[in-house]
Amino acid sequence: MQTRKLGPFQVSAIGLGCMNLSHAYGAPVSAEQGERVLLTALDAGVTLFDTATLYGFGANETLVGKVLKPHRQKFTLASKCGMQGLDLNGDGKLVRVIDGRPDVIRKSCEDSLRRLQTNVIDLYYLHRWDKKVPIEDSVGALSDLVRKGYIQSIGLSEVSAATLRKAHAVHPIAALQTEYSLWTRNPEIAVLDACKELGVAFVAFSPVARGFLCGQLHDVSTLDAKDIRRTMPRFAPGNYAANLKLLPAYNAVAKDVGCSPSQLALAWLLHKAAHIIPIPGTTSLSHLGEDLAAADVRLSPATLAKLDALINQNTVVGSRYNALGNSEVDTEEF
Repeated sequence: MQTRKLGPFQVSAIGLGCMNLSHAYGAPVSAEQGERVLLTALDAGVTLFDTATLYGFGANETLVGKVLKPHRQKFTLASKCGMQGLDLNGDGKLVRVIDGRPDVIRKSCEDSLRRLQTNVIDLYYLHRWDKKVPIEDSVGALSDLVRKGYIQSIGLSEVSAATLRKAHAVHPIAALQTEYSLWTRNPEIAVLDACKELGVAFVAFSPVARGFLCGQLHDVSTLDAKDIRRTMPRFAPGNYAANLKLLPAYNAVAKDVGCSPSQLALAWLLHKAAHIIPIPGTTSLSHLGEDLAAADVRLSPATLAKLDALINQNTVVGSRYNALGNSEVDTEEF
């Protein structure tokens, strides 16, 4: 596997997003299947594993910690704080809460270390900027964790270039993570350039457009009742029907290149810039192998231009988040 620079680390050019083993796209897979996916990725050369306190309200960190603890020296471990599940109503039901206060960040890190069964987290992200707390205060708390040896480096998720610069002035930021794919181009407004200027790795989550660019989701009515895509405007039936019209031409490009649609999406990202690291997620061993093989796909300038013109912010129908989701992120908008 090729490698790319992420802060003080050299990591595989394609990492693994662990979220959907425990969270977001319907019922979690079994612990046994989660273990198979994680260990197969490790054996295939993946050296960046990405989890978060939020995913399964701690369940994903627990899975990653249990499975990968014996191999801890072989990979870079990333997790996230600042967004978690709390029993706000005293009824035992956890509710997602964004909270970036320094004392909450410190407690969250202690809990993550325990679940991950490690004495240090290599890359610890602020999962969402809590807009009630100055970014300098939240990053200051993270920098204290670096000094104490609990984490090695700091990341930010879903923030603007301006917020990145404010944070970077407090403590060097190793990575910025935001959704980026052919159908989500917001990072191209300012964040990609800011990351390059500051020496920050850009970690692209949902690089295959939450499954859209795999070309296999034709009927959104089949999504699980708890699948988060049901709340996303692009997956609303009318919008999705319009977006599906983009796929025949896209699939034709993949056929011409000699790769699968998902490999084409990942290869496009890898070709965009050397500081971009995509982290696709999957519950399937066959899809995992397919994704990782994208590192070997070569795209010509003409192919890249064709893809850029085909799927972009002007051809995709619908916002990536609903009103609540949009209010919670700090990313630039077209």
